[in-house]
Amino acid sequence: MHAPHVVVVMGVSGTGKSTIGRSLAALLGVPYAEADDFHPPRNIAKMSAGTPLDDADRAPWLDAIGTWAQGRAGRGGVVSCSALKRAYRDRLRAAAPGIVFLHLTGDRALIAERLSSRKGHFMPGALLDSQFADLEPLQDDERGVAVDVTPQPAVITQRAIEEIARLDEVPPTT
Repeated sequence: MHAPHVVVVMGVSGTGKSTIGRSLAALLGVPYAEADDFHPPRNIAKMSAGTPLDDADRAPWLDAIGTWAQGRAGRGGVVSCSALKRAYRDRLRAAAPGIVFLHLTGDRALIAERLSSRKGHFMPGALLDSQFADLEPLQDDERGVAVDVTPQPAVITQRAIEEIARLDEVPPTT
């Protein structure tokens, strides 16, 4: 890769955003930030109660992530963030124009299985359907890549690095 990227690891809950984000950051030698840490307590309480967040709930959370990404511009970093809707990614890009998205994708049944075995997380599996309903995959004009989550994390991370490196070979679309 050329200059260090700020990578937003995106996708529905249960795709491994935190696992892959930490691994990617370690391999790239850049800091990692967990998007869940940017949520205000009100959002965590709402999700813990099984209530999906709305756009108003997400706005300050996205702004905080965008500020973090902006602060890492030119130095690189990795942050996990569901970034399910194009409008959310546009908001993040407005704060940090050079960011790259890594969309972790996979079969709904596999993701539901992984989510059901996860312990100690505030996001209940019951909200997975709402996340898939909100998901707007990356568009051709968005700087990013999609990587399937079926393989082991080390394979996913290596594929992500290879795909992100390919972005440096192709000028971004405007």
